[in-house]
Amino acid sequence: MESGQWTEDIKKALENNDQALAVKRIQEYLDQQNNIPLNVAITGETNSGKSTFVNAFRGINNGDEGAAPTGPVETTSEATPYPHPNYPNVTLWDLPAIGTPNFPADNYLKLIGFERFDFFIIISATRFRENDVKLAQEIQRMGKKFYFVRSKIDTDIHDEERRQRSKFNAERCLEQIKKNCIQGLQRQGVESPQVFLVSSFDLHLYDFTLLGDTFEGELPAHKKHALLLAMSNISLEVIDKKKKAFHAQIKYYAMLSAGVAAAPVPGLSVAVDLGLLVSVVIKYVNGFGLDKPSLRRLPDRRGMPFRYLINIIVSPLAATEITRDLVLKVLLRCAGTAALMAAEEVSRFTPVIRTTAAMSLSLIFTYRALNTFLNRLAEDAQRVFKRVLGLDIV
Repeated sequence: MESGQWTEDIKKALENNDQALAVKRIQEYLDQQNNIPLNVAITGETNSGKSTFVNAFRGINNGDEGAAPTGPVETTSEATPYPHPNYPNVTLWDLPAIGTPNFPADNYLKLIGFERFDFFIIISATRFRENDVKLAQEIQRMGKKFYFVRSKIDTDIHDEERRQRSKFNAERCLEQIKKNCIQGLQRQGVESPQVFLVSSFDLHLYDFTLLGDTFEGELPAHKKHALLLAMSNISLEVIDKKKKAFHAQIKYYAMLSAGVAAAPVPGLSVAVDLGLLVSVVIKYVNGFGLDKPSLRRLPDRRGMPFRYLINIIVSPLAATEITRDLVLKVLLRCAGTAALMAAEEVSRFTPVIRTTAAMSLSLIFTYRALNTFLNRLAEDAQRVFKRVLGLDIV
Protein backbone atom coordinates (compact mmCIF):
# COMPACT_ATOMS: atom_id res chain seq x y z
CA MET A 1 0.00 0.00 0.00
CA GLU A 2 1.28 3.47 -0.93
CA SER A 3 2.00 6.12 1.72
CA GLY A 4 -0.93 8.25 0.55
CA GLN A 5 -3.37 5.37 0.99
CA TRP A 6 -2.12 4.72 4.52
CA THR A 7 -2.61 8.40 5.37
CA GLU A 8 -6.13 8.36 3.94
CA ASP A 9 -7.08 5.24 5.94
CA ILE A 10 -5.73 6.79 9.15
CA LYS A 11 -7.59 10.05 8.47
CA LYS A 12 -10.90 8.22 7.89
CA ALA A 13 -10.52 6.20 11.08
CA LEU A 14 -9.92 9.37 13.09
CA GLU A 15 -12.86 11.16 11.45
CA ASN A 16 -15.10 8.22 12.40
CA ASN A 17 -13.79 8.38 15.97
CA ASP A 18 -12.52 4.81 15.62
CA GLN A 19 -9.39 5.13 17.76
CA ALA A 20 -8.66 1.39 17.75
CA LEU A 21 -8.63 1.23 13.93
CA ALA A 22 -6.54 4.41 13.71
CA VAL A 23 -3.95 2.96 16.10
CA LYS A 24 -3.89 -0.27 14.10
CA ARG A 25 -3.41 1.51 10.78
CA ILE A 26 -0.70 3.81 12.16
CA GLN A 27 1.21 0.88 13.63
CA GLU A 28 0.94 -1.05 10.37
CA TYR A 29 2.22 1.96 8.42
CA LEU A 30 5.21 2.48 10.73
CA ASP A 31 6.06 -1.23 10.72
CA GLN A 32 5.97 -1.25 6.94
CA GLN A 33 8.14 1.88 6.65
CA ASN A 34 10.75 0.58 9.08
CA ASN A 35 11.05 -2.92 7.58
CA ILE A 36 11.23 -2.34 3.84
CA PRO A 37 13.60 -4.94 2.34
CA LEU A 38 16.41 -3.66 0.14
CA ASN A 39 18.84 -6.03 -1.58
CA VAL A 40 21.89 -4.52 -3.27
CA ALA A 41 24.12 -6.69 -5.48
CA ILE A 42 27.86 -5.94 -5.55
CA THR A 43 29.74 -7.59 -8.40
CA GLY A 44 33.02 -7.25 -10.25
CA GLU A 45 36.23 -9.04 -11.11
CA THR A 46 38.60 -10.67 -8.62
CA ASN A 47 40.56 -8.15 -6.53
CA SER A 48 38.30 -5.26 -7.56
CA GLY A 49 37.51 -4.34 -3.95
CA LYS A 50 33.96 -5.76 -3.86
CA SER A 51 34.16 -7.11 -0.32
CA THR A 52 35.81 -3.99 1.08
CA PHE A 53 33.06 -1.90 -0.51
CA VAL A 54 30.41 -4.15 1.07
CA ASN A 55 32.01 -3.65 4.48
CA ALA A 56 32.51 0.10 4.10
CA PHE A 57 28.94 0.69 2.97
CA ARG A 58 27.72 -1.11 6.11
CA GLY A 59 30.07 0.88 8.34
CA ILE A 60 32.16 -2.19 9.17
CA ASN A 61 35.93 -2.50 9.02
CA ASN A 62 37.63 -5.36 7.20
CA GLY A 63 38.27 -8.10 9.74
CA ASP A 64 35.42 -7.12 12.07
CA GLU A 65 32.90 -9.73 13.13
CA GLY A 66 30.35 -10.07 10.35
CA ALA A 67 32.63 -8.48 7.74
CA ALA A 68 32.89 -9.86 4.22
CA PRO A 69 36.29 -11.60 3.86
CA THR A 70 38.84 -9.70 1.79
CA GLY A 71 42.11 -10.67 0.13
CA PRO A 72 44.22 -10.57 -3.04
CA VAL A 73 42.49 -13.67 -4.45
CA GLU A 74 38.80 -14.34 -5.07
CA THR A 75 37.21 -14.93 -1.65
CA THR A 76 33.57 -15.13 -2.80
CA SER A 77 32.45 -18.52 -4.11
CA GLU A 78 28.70 -17.88 -3.98
CA ALA A 79 26.26 -15.01 -3.59
CA THR A 80 26.68 -14.11 0.09
CA PRO A 81 24.31 -11.80 2.00
CA TYR A 82 25.66 -9.26 4.49
CA PRO A 83 22.87 -7.50 6.41
CA HIS A 84 23.47 -4.00 7.73
CA PRO A 85 24.30 -4.24 11.47
CA ASN A 86 21.64 -1.68 12.47
CA TYR A 87 19.17 -2.23 9.62
CA PRO A 88 18.92 -5.97 8.88
CA ASN A 89 16.25 -5.26 6.26
CA VAL A 90 19.03 -3.73 4.12
CA THR A 91 21.34 -6.39 2.72
CA LEU A 92 24.41 -6.04 0.54
CA TRP A 93 25.22 -9.17 -1.46
CA ASP A 94 28.83 -9.95 -2.27
CA LEU A 95 28.60 -11.77 -5.60
CA PRO A 96 31.19 -14.05 -7.19
CA ALA A 97 33.25 -12.58 -9.99
CA ILE A 98 31.60 -12.81 -13.40
CA GLY A 99 33.29 -14.97 -16.01
CA THR A 100 34.83 -17.54 -13.63
CA PRO A 101 34.42 -21.28 -14.40
CA ASN A 102 31.59 -21.62 -11.88
CA PHE A 103 29.90 -18.36 -12.95
CA PRO A 104 30.25 -17.96 -16.74
CA ALA A 105 29.03 -14.67 -18.15
CA ASP A 106 26.24 -16.18 -20.24
CA ASN A 107 24.45 -17.73 -17.23
CA TYR A 108 25.63 -15.33 -14.54
CA LEU A 109 22.32 -13.60 -13.72
CA LYS A 110 20.45 -16.90 -13.54
CA LEU A 111 23.08 -18.49 -11.30
CA ILE A 112 23.13 -15.61 -8.79
CA GLY A 113 19.33 -15.23 -8.61
CA PHE A 114 18.80 -11.95 -10.46
CA GLU A 115 15.19 -11.43 -9.32
CA ARG A 116 15.98 -10.88 -5.64
CA PHE A 117 18.14 -7.78 -6.17
CA ASP A 118 16.86 -4.21 -6.32
CA PHE A 119 19.90 -2.86 -8.19
CA PHE A 120 23.49 -3.74 -9.07
CA ILE A 121 26.83 -2.06 -8.43
CA ILE A 122 29.52 -3.19 -10.88
CA ILE A 123 32.99 -2.55 -9.44
CA SER A 124 36.39 -2.42 -11.11
CA ALA A 125 39.77 -1.38 -9.75
CA THR A 126 41.24 -0.80 -13.23
CA ARG A 127 39.02 -0.67 -16.31
CA PHE A 128 35.64 -2.19 -17.05
CA ARG A 129 35.90 -5.24 -19.26
CA GLU A 130 33.74 -7.11 -21.73
CA ASN A 131 32.03 -9.22 -19.06
CA ASP A 132 31.14 -6.10 -17.05
CA VAL A 133 29.54 -4.56 -20.14
CA LYS A 134 27.62 -7.74 -20.99
CA LEU A 135 26.31 -7.87 -17.44
CA ALA A 136 25.23 -4.22 -17.48
CA GLN A 137 23.44 -4.61 -20.80
CA GLU A 138 21.60 -7.71 -19.60
CA ILE A 139 20.59 -6.01 -16.34
CA GLN A 140 19.27 -3.07 -18.32
CA ARG A 141 17.39 -5.37 -20.70
CA MET A 142 15.68 -6.96 -17.70
CA GLY A 143 14.53 -3.62 -16.34
CA LYS A 144 16.78 -2.99 -13.36
CA LYS A 145 19.34 -0.33 -12.46
CA PHE A 146 23.11 -0.75 -12.44
CA TYR A 147 25.98 1.58 -11.51
CA PHE A 148 29.64 1.46 -12.54
CA VAL A 149 31.97 2.12 -9.61
CA ARG A 150 35.70 2.58 -10.11
CA SER A 151 37.26 1.55 -6.81
CA LYS A 152 40.61 2.04 -5.04
CA ILE A 153 40.88 5.65 -6.17
CA ASP A 154 42.92 6.53 -3.09
CA THR A 155 45.60 4.08 -4.23
CA ASP A 156 45.63 5.54 -7.74
CA ILE A 157 45.97 9.06 -6.40
CA HIS A 158 48.82 8.06 -4.10
CA ASP A 159 50.71 6.19 -6.84
CA GLU A 160 50.28 8.99 -9.34
CA GLU A 161 51.44 11.60 -6.82
CA ARG A 162 54.60 9.60 -6.14
CA ARG A 163 55.21 9.27 -9.87
CA GLN A 164 54.63 12.90 -10.89
CA ARG A 165 55.83 14.57 -7.68
CA SER A 166 55.69 18.38 -8.08
CA LYS A 167 53.73 18.15 -11.36
CA PHE A 168 50.92 16.18 -9.73
CA ASN A 169 47.40 17.62 -9.91
CA ALA A 170 44.74 15.60 -8.07
CA GLU A 171 41.76 17.06 -9.93
CA ARG A 172 43.34 16.40 -13.32
CA CYS A 173 44.22 12.86 -12.27
CA LEU A 174 40.62 12.13 -11.24
CA GLU A 175 39.26 13.58 -14.47
CA GLN A 176 41.61 11.39 -16.49
CA ILE A 177 40.64 8.21 -14.63
CA LYS A 178 36.94 8.88 -15.14
CA LYS A 179 37.43 9.86 -18.78
CA ASN A 180 39.35 6.65 -19.52
CA CYS A 181 36.62 4.53 -17.89
CA ILE A 182 33.83 6.28 -19.77
CA GLN A 183 35.62 6.07 -23.11
CA GLY A 184 36.35 2.39 -22.57
CA LEU A 185 32.70 1.66 -21.86
CA GLN A 186 31.58 3.69 -24.87
CA ARG A 187 33.92 1.72 -27.15
CA GLN A 188 32.21 -1.44 -25.92
CA GLY A 189 28.75 -0.16 -26.76
CA VAL A 190 27.53 1.43 -23.52
CA GLU A 191 25.61 4.64 -24.24
CA SER A 192 26.16 7.64 -21.91
CA PRO A 193 27.79 5.60 -19.12
CA GLN A 194 28.04 7.04 -15.61
CA VAL A 195 31.14 6.11 -13.64
CA PHE A 196 31.58 6.87 -9.94
CA LEU A 197 35.08 7.13 -8.46
CA VAL A 198 35.17 5.72 -4.93
CA SER A 199 37.56 4.91 -2.12
CA SER A 200 36.08 2.41 0.34
CA PHE A 201 38.37 3.81 3.04
CA ASP A 202 37.24 7.40 2.49
CA LEU A 203 33.58 7.33 1.48
CA HIS A 204 33.24 11.08 2.08
CA LEU A 205 35.71 11.78 -0.73
CA TYR A 206 35.40 11.55 -4.50
CA ASP A 207 32.05 10.40 -5.97
CA PHE A 208 30.35 8.41 -3.24
CA THR A 209 28.11 11.34 -2.32
CA LEU A 210 27.17 11.68 -5.99
CA LEU A 211 26.45 7.94 -6.09
CA GLY A 212 24.13 8.33 -3.09
CA ASP A 213 22.36 11.25 -4.76
CA THR A 214 21.89 9.13 -7.87
CA PHE A 215 20.33 6.34 -5.81
CA GLU A 216 18.02 8.91 -4.28
CA GLY A 217 16.90 10.16 -7.66
CA GLU A 218 16.29 6.74 -9.22
CA LEU A 219 15.01 4.44 -6.47
CA PRO A 220 11.32 4.19 -5.52
CA ALA A 221 10.49 6.34 -2.49
CA HIS A 222 10.14 3.46 -0.02
CA LYS A 223 13.42 1.86 -1.12
CA LYS A 224 15.14 5.26 -0.99
CA HIS A 225 14.07 5.63 2.65
CA ALA A 226 15.58 2.26 3.59
CA LEU A 227 18.86 3.02 1.82
CA LEU A 228 19.20 6.49 3.35
CA LEU A 229 18.88 5.28 6.93
CA ALA A 230 21.40 2.49 6.35
CA MET A 231 23.94 4.75 4.65
CA SER A 232 27.01 5.89 6.58
CA ASN A 233 27.26 9.56 7.54
CA ILE A 234 29.40 10.52 4.56
CA SER A 235 28.42 14.19 4.67
CA LEU A 236 26.53 16.76 6.71
CA GLU A 237 23.90 16.68 3.97
CA VAL A 238 23.26 12.98 4.55
CA ILE A 239 22.85 13.60 8.27
CA ASP A 240 20.34 16.35 7.49
CA LYS A 241 18.43 14.06 5.10
CA LYS A 242 18.22 11.40 7.79
CA LYS A 243 16.93 13.99 10.24
CA LYS A 244 14.21 15.06 7.81
CA ALA A 245 13.23 11.43 7.15
CA PHE A 246 12.94 10.75 10.89
CA HIS A 247 11.05 14.00 11.45
CA ALA A 248 8.46 13.07 8.81
CA GLN A 249 7.44 10.08 10.95
CA ILE A 250 7.05 11.96 14.24
CA LYS A 251 3.44 12.91 13.52
CA TYR A 252 2.54 9.24 13.16
CA TYR A 253 4.17 8.32 16.46
CA ALA A 254 2.35 11.25 18.07
CA MET A 255 -1.00 10.07 16.65
CA LEU A 256 -0.24 6.56 17.84
CA SER A 257 0.36 7.89 21.34
CA ALA A 258 -2.85 9.93 21.18
CA GLY A 259 -4.83 6.88 20.16
CA VAL A 260 -3.61 4.92 23.16
CA ALA A 261 -4.38 7.90 25.40
CA ALA A 262 -8.06 7.52 24.52
CA ALA A 263 -8.21 4.44 26.77
CA PRO A 264 -9.41 5.62 30.22
CA VAL A 265 -6.84 3.62 32.18
CA PRO A 266 -4.73 5.70 34.60
CA GLY A 267 -1.02 5.32 33.95
CA LEU A 268 -1.47 3.41 30.68
CA SER A 269 -0.63 6.27 28.32
CA VAL A 270 2.54 7.33 30.12
CA ALA A 271 3.70 3.72 30.23
CA VAL A 272 3.03 3.27 26.51
CA ASP A 273 4.55 6.65 25.67
CA LEU A 274 7.80 5.73 27.39
CA GLY A 275 7.98 2.40 25.58
CA LEU A 276 7.26 4.15 22.30
CA LEU A 277 9.89 6.81 22.93
CA VAL A 278 12.50 4.18 23.78
CA SER A 279 11.91 2.30 20.51
CA VAL A 280 12.03 5.48 18.42
CA VAL A 281 15.13 6.88 20.16
CA ILE A 282 16.93 3.60 19.43
CA LYS A 283 16.10 4.12 15.75
CA TYR A 284 17.52 7.65 15.90
CA VAL A 285 20.71 6.53 17.63
CA ASN A 286 21.28 3.68 15.18
CA GLY A 287 20.40 5.78 12.14
CA PHE A 288 22.89 8.49 13.08
CA GLY A 289 25.60 5.94 13.94
CA LEU A 290 25.68 7.07 17.58
CA ASP A 291 25.51 3.57 19.06
CA LYS A 292 28.72 2.38 20.71
CA PRO A 293 29.67 -0.26 18.09
CA SER A 294 29.37 2.27 15.26
CA LEU A 295 31.30 4.94 17.16
CA ARG A 296 34.07 2.50 18.04
CA ARG A 297 34.55 1.62 14.38
CA LEU A 298 35.07 5.28 13.45
CA PRO A 299 38.27 5.76 15.48
CA ASP A 300 39.56 2.47 14.05
CA ARG A 301 39.52 4.06 10.59
CA ARG A 302 40.97 7.43 11.57
CA GLY A 303 43.38 6.43 14.32
CA MET A 304 41.45 8.55 16.81
CA PRO A 305 40.90 7.36 20.42
CA PHE A 306 37.29 6.44 21.18
CA ARG A 307 37.20 8.83 24.14
CA TYR A 308 37.73 11.81 21.81
CA LEU A 309 34.35 11.13 20.23
CA ILE A 310 32.58 10.41 23.50
CA ASN A 311 33.82 13.69 24.95
CA ILE A 312 32.10 15.82 22.29
CA ILE A 313 28.72 14.04 22.51
CA VAL A 314 26.16 16.12 24.37
CA SER A 315 22.98 14.03 24.44
CA PRO A 316 22.86 11.43 27.24
CA LEU A 317 20.93 9.19 24.82
CA ALA A 318 23.94 8.57 22.56
CA ALA A 319 26.55 5.85 23.07
CA THR A 320 24.62 4.13 25.83
CA GLU A 321 21.84 1.62 26.47
CA ILE A 322 18.44 3.22 25.90
CA THR A 323 16.06 2.33 28.75
CA ARG A 324 12.74 3.67 30.05
CA ASP A 325 14.47 5.07 33.12
CA LEU A 326 17.03 6.92 31.00
CA VAL A 327 14.38 8.36 28.69
CA LEU A 328 12.24 9.43 31.65
CA LYS A 329 15.26 11.05 33.28
CA VAL A 330 16.02 13.02 30.11
CA LEU A 331 12.36 14.00 29.73
CA LEU A 332 12.19 15.41 33.23
CA ARG A 333 15.08 17.71 32.35
CA CYS A 334 13.19 19.15 29.38
CA ALA A 335 11.20 22.28 30.10
CA GLY A 336 7.46 21.66 30.07
CA THR A 337 7.64 17.90 29.52
CA ALA A 338 7.00 16.88 33.10
CA ALA A 339 4.02 19.24 33.25
CA LEU A 340 2.55 17.74 30.09
CA MET A 341 2.94 14.23 31.46
CA ALA A 342 1.20 15.17 34.71
CA ALA A 343 -1.58 17.06 32.93
CA GLU A 344 -2.23 14.07 30.68
CA GLU A 345 -2.82 11.81 33.66
CA VAL A 346 -4.93 14.35 35.57
CA SER A 347 -7.15 14.83 32.51
CA ARG A 348 -8.24 11.20 32.76
CA PHE A 349 -10.12 11.85 35.98
CA THR A 350 -12.32 14.57 34.49
CA PRO A 351 -15.28 12.53 33.11
CA VAL A 352 -16.51 14.86 30.36
CA ILE A 353 -13.31 15.96 28.74
CA ARG A 354 -10.84 13.31 29.84
CA THR A 355 -10.61 11.45 26.51
CA THR A 356 -10.21 14.47 24.25
CA ALA A 357 -7.85 16.24 26.64
CA ALA A 358 -5.72 13.15 27.25
CA MET A 359 -5.39 12.53 23.51
CA SER A 360 -4.39 16.13 22.79
CA LEU A 361 -1.87 16.24 25.61
CA SER A 362 -0.40 12.86 24.67
CA LEU A 363 -0.02 13.92 21.05
CA ILE A 364 1.71 17.18 22.03
CA PHE A 365 3.90 15.46 24.60
CA THR A 366 5.11 12.75 22.20
CA TYR A 367 5.66 15.19 19.34
CA ARG A 368 7.69 17.61 21.47
CA ALA A 369 9.73 14.86 23.11
CA LEU A 370 10.68 13.15 19.84
CA ASN A 371 11.43 16.46 18.15
CA THR A 372 13.74 17.42 21.01
CA PHE A 373 15.50 14.06 21.03
CA LEU A 374 15.90 14.11 17.23
CA ASN A 375 17.39 17.61 17.15
CA ARG A 376 19.92 16.84 19.86
CA LEU A 377 21.00 13.52 18.38
CA ALA A 378 21.33 15.05 14.89
CA GLU A 379 23.56 17.75 16.37
CA ASP A 380 25.70 15.07 17.99
CA ALA A 381 25.98 13.22 14.67
CA GLN A 382 27.21 16.44 13.06
CA ARG A 383 29.77 16.96 15.86
CA VAL A 384 31.09 13.43 15.45
CA PHE A 385 31.33 13.77 11.68
CA LYS A 386 33.27 17.02 11.98
CA ARG A 387 35.58 15.65 14.65
CA VAL A 388 36.41 12.51 12.68
CA LEU A 389 37.33 14.57 9.62
CA GLY A 390 39.07 17.27 11.65
CA LEU A 391 36.60 19.92 10.51
CA ASP A 392 36.07 21.20 14.05
CA ILE A 393 39.76 21.87 14.64
CA VAL A 394 40.58 25.57 14.24
